[in-house]
Amino acid sequence: MNQRQFNGETERFVRRYDYDDTTVLAADLDIDEEDVYVDTVDDTAIVVLQREDGDEEFEIDLPGTAANIDTQNGVLTITITQ
Repeated sequence: MNQRQFNGETERFVRRYDYDDTTVLAADLDIDEEDVYVDTVDDTAIVVLQREDGDEEFEIDLPGTAANIDTQNGVLTITITQ
């Protein structure tokens, strides 16, 4: 299932994988992991990308509380356990 997240003019695609007791959301951010900052508030992930031309911020709606957040090779992965 694909989910679209919008932030003004920017459209982000987040791929969602549903398993028996886990949901995984993955977004290709195309940025170094040290330039990605993620905070969660309830069922929302707030993502900040630090770029040379200025920061970019967007939100991802989560289907529950995030259990694990990881960024590797420019891909943000958020795991939610049921």
